[in-house]
Amino acid sequence: DLVTILFYIFIAIILHAVVQEYALDKINRRLHLSKVKHSKFNESGQLVAFHLTSVIWCLYVVVTEGYISNPRSLWENYPHVYLPFQVKFFYLCQLAYWLHALPELYFQKVRKEEIPRQLRCIALYLVHIAGAYLLNLTRLGLILLLLQYLAEFFFHMARLVYFTDENNEKLFNVWAVVFVVTRLFTLTLYILVMGFGLPRVENQALDPERGNFFSFLFNNILFRMSVLLLVCLFQASVMWRFIHFQLRRWREYWNEQSSRKRAAATAGTKQQAKPLKRDSGYHENGVVKAENGTSPRTKKLKSP
Repeated sequence: DLVTILFYIFIAIILHAVVQEYALDKINRRLHLSKVKHSKFNESGQLVAFHLTSVIWCLYVVVTEGYISNPRSLWENYPHVYLPFQVKFFYLCQLAYWLHALPELYFQKVRKEEIPRQLRCIALYLVHIAGAYLLNLTRLGLILLLLQYLAEFFFHMARLVYFTDENNEKLFNVWAVVFVVTRLFTLTLYILVMGFGLPRVENQALDPERGNFFSFLFNNILFRMSVLLLVCLFQASVMWRFIHFQLRRWREYWNEQSSRKRAAATAGTKQQAKPLKRDSGYHENGVVKAENGTSPRTKKLKSP
């Protein structure tokens, strides 16, 4: 597995360079983005290509293996030690992609302010994918990755559209709906598999040789409730950050709209209050007088 992952890391680096050279760089030259937006555009462009490929691939795997049509297969016959080729290959490619993202931070010359955030994202993906693979929870992991990648695809697609047209934020609303729905499905799957599925597995004994690491723990209701509580708290924190982000975005949007309305009203007032052009001098008894009190009309000179 390690040799296979190392090989596909190099493949991922090559594909990353191809997408960057033949797609993203050409679009960047036309848009003339700033350095900050240029970096974010490249990040979202790469992730859109990856998430779209992963969603199609993962959906094909879960449909052909029957994990959606038969939800009981997510925990039946646990541990799932013997994997179909397409499931194993999918997991190895996912690990290779997220490991290749580490050297890409150097190749892409990512700003120092962005490195901690991207490292945290890469680490979370690696921990969850490797955990599902090593603990033989690959079926549950596939469904969760499908939901996560679907929400991430809409988010990064919305960012790409926003960078090309800052007035177009409709895809952010679509992403908001998809994000909430995927969070609800994720929480439901966790409760279904860990709260009801794994406790009913026939082989409840600790058997590392067969890959059964922790299903026996789910017989203990205290452990089961603790795990579910941690999952609920984590999902609640994710939703809290999402709500905070949406409120901040809506506040910025309404502030921008109100500033535009004020600017338009000020411009209209200035146009209405234009000063009228007046003749030089002043009026006295209906006759225009010059500023020195004399008539502005030229006097006739007497002939000598």
